[in-house]
Amino acid sequence: MASLDAYSSYSSSAFISGLHSLPNQLQTWNLFYLKCPSSRRYPSSPSPFSTLTSSLHVSAALAAAPSPARLRPRADSIDLDNDPISLLHLRIRRYHTSRDSSSRPAMDSKEADKYIQLVKEQQQRGLQKLKGERQSKSNSDGGGFSYKVDPYTLCPGDYVVHRKVGIGKFVAIKFDIPSPSSPPIEYVFIEYADGMAKLPLHQASRLLYRYNLPNEAKRPRALSKLSDPGAWEKRKTKGKVAIQRMVVDLMELYLHRLKQRRPPYPKNAAVAEFEAHFPYEPTPDQKLAFRDVERDLTERQTPMDRLICGDVGFGKTEVALRAIFCVISAGKQAMVLAPTIVLAKQHYDVISERFSKYPDVKVGLLSRFQTRAEKETYLEMIKHGDLDIIVGTHSLLGSRVVYNKLGLLVVDEEQRFGVKQKERIASFKTSVDVLTLSATPIPRTLYLALTGFRDASLISTPPPERVPIKTHLSPYNKEKVALAVKNELDRGGQVFYVLPRIKGLEEVKDFLEHSFPDVEIAIAHGKQYSKQLEDTMEKFALGEIKILICTNIVESGLDIQNANTIIIQDVQQFGLAQLYQLRGRVGRADKEAHAYLFYPDKSFLTDQALERLQAMEECRELGQGFQIAERDMGIRGFGTIFGEQQTGDVGNVGIDLFFEMLFESLSKVEEHCVVSVPYNSVEIDLNVNPHLSSEYINYLENPIKIIGEAEKAAEKDIWSLVQFTENLRRQYGKEPHTMEILLKKLYVRRMAADMGIMRIYASGKMVGMKTNMSRRVFKLMTDSLSSNVHGNSLVIEGDIIKAELLLELPSEQLLNWVFQCLSELHACLPNLIKY
Repeated sequence: MASLDAYSSYSSSAFISGLHSLPNQLQTWNLFYLKCPSSRRYPSSPSPFSTLTSSLHVSAALAAAPSPARLRPRADSIDLDNDPISLLHLRIRRYHTSRDSSSRPAMDSKEADKYIQLVKEQQQRGLQKLKGERQSKSNSDGGGFSYKVDPYTLCPGDYVVHRKVGIGKFVAIKFDIPSPSSPPIEYVFIEYADGMAKLPLHQASRLLYRYNLPNEAKRPRALSKLSDPGAWEKRKTKGKVAIQRMVVDLMELYLHRLKQRRPPYPKNAAVAEFEAHFPYEPTPDQKLAFRDVERDLTERQTPMDRLICGDVGFGKTEVALRAIFCVISAGKQAMVLAPTIVLAKQHYDVISERFSKYPDVKVGLLSRFQTRAEKETYLEMIKHGDLDIIVGTHSLLGSRVVYNKLGLLVVDEEQRFGVKQKERIASFKTSVDVLTLSATPIPRTLYLALTGFRDASLISTPPPERVPIKTHLSPYNKEKVALAVKNELDRGGQVFYVLPRIKGLEEVKDFLEHSFPDVEIAIAHGKQYSKQLEDTMEKFALGEIKILICTNIVESGLDIQNANTIIIQDVQQFGLAQLYQLRGRVGRADKEAHAYLFYPDKSFLTDQALERLQAMEECRELGQGFQIAERDMGIRGFGTIFGEQQTGDVGNVGIDLFFEMLFESLSKVEEHCVVSVPYNSVEIDLNVNPHLSSEYINYLENPIKIIGEAEKAAEKDIWSLVQFTENLRRQYGKEPHTMEILLKKLYVRRMAADMGIMRIYASGKMVGMKTNMSRRVFKLMTDSLSSNVHGNSLVIEGDIIKAELLLELPSEQLLNWVFQCLSELHACLPNLIKY
């Protein structure tokens, strides 16, 4: 943009004569500007106002300008398809809408270096906690963490990923003799789209990964071609870009949590007395979880966000109870959030019993079982701090529930909550300590734990009295159902009978009443009246009801010691985690428990349903909830971390290679940092100095103020410039061509500053951009480009990004080219660490 020096080409007399034709306010401002000596202090870094006001030269024809009414453009006349500024706005608005950018500001370099190191340490802790044996094994082999597959574990027909070639199908391992004088060598044979490849076994061990699918597709979209390695490289690059974006999102989220502060909770001697009331001997894993949570609360100044992953009945609730005691002893409130009223009621009973020796501790249950008057009473008690522990379902997250001094949120089975509830839970994590309990965390939660962005404790040791649940998987058969029920009733036990829908419950009840006429049978589901459901569950817990026919409302938390047979009909309609949770409803005592999983004819099942059933058959031992979650991740995919979609870009390369690329990206994260430069230090040497028409200046209510606001908005950040431009268009309609050029200069300078570009210049057909950008950052940005229109012409040499154009462009066309090029590069910034 033209600086104040552009005025030097005018004689003082010519300039003053030109002023007579301007509005009074414009004359006054220019005269002041010329007299002010400080305005020339930084000739190489123009004043924010000087860069645009030079374009306000007008002729004496202004006096005869048409009236504003005739000039006013239509506000709705902007063609979004052809207007590059509007397209840029669309992309930036989409990013700002999806992310609360204002709450995650850029960091200074010291802060960034510190938190990058923290994340890398956290990642290692996450791996050691959750993948200890696998990590130890790979380290003993002299390498780092690896998801590579042992070729001997592959079966013919398994899909594999060769890191350099792509996706193929494993055929066999065979000996072959490379030459008559050589000993036989074992080769791995892999089928690709255009031929068979053989790979020496020792190379296969270093380059092969199992290809697990993140969706219901039976096979990959296509096998890779040996003759076209470029296609695989493009596919892998797409995966790398997606991974880098996830890493940046995760790190910003993690940093946001690290920046929150609360004083550590005091170590209370009364905690030991509370722990002594636990009637069982804690398992070693429980003890570790107790210590982890205690350290989070009493030694850290940042809010806790810990996942306790452990099978049903393995003691997760006790970990939560001790955390609750620590928090309420310090005068804070604790909230226990459960997905169903059945589970919430059970938590309330357990908590009330454990805290019965502490009469000063008030426990409340907020549920739909209560009358409106009771609810209002509880809401007032919560608001005034009269309740120490509040138990309930998602109603606790409503706007009407106002907490007095909330310190801890305990979330049981977070995967059972809806999108809005999860968003609300996430909002709590910035201000209070959060403890999440789960037997089978959803892929996204597991992913956060494995990458170390979420602290996790794994309880995999079963209590001494627990025995594995016998799982029986077979096609549905009424005789088998009746026999299973009879066997349990004959030994004095009780039976769960679970269906996926309410519709079939009555039909099953008729069948069982006919088979067992003297046995008390009841139905339970979420649509029943509150009192009816509560009475049914209470009678079943007391043993008065022998067979409970229900939906998956009993999936979580229900602890009936005498119920040791569960029958699940139409298992193909349940998720893997749901099946695992339902099976965990039995086997809570020292009796042998049975889970009967019935499905219709296998020919009606999808590949994904068959995978789930196979996983249930294989994971029969106690303490395999974490393995189930991993299998679930293999079947459903990682998901996008900040959305509900459970399939991400992992399908491009397969889960195992995706994970390994993720850890590689984390270990080299400091190499993908972009360092911005001050806006006023950016030089644009493109010889573009458009003059606004006298008509448009006369049309603007206060041109000097508007131009100044534009420059100030650009100096602040790109979002402020977007808002300014949209407000300008809203008020005055689509700007004329010269104003559009001025705005593009502002955008070019702003985007250049964001990307660490200090100077943009042209020399013949070459455009140069001086930058602090590293080669790795440049490569990631060009790999991330959605199109190759500009990317193919860009190269980096030292500290200069160069573009060779086909011909030398006029100045305005050259500015348009630079604007489009920087817009594409700027769209890649979300993939980079910014400071």
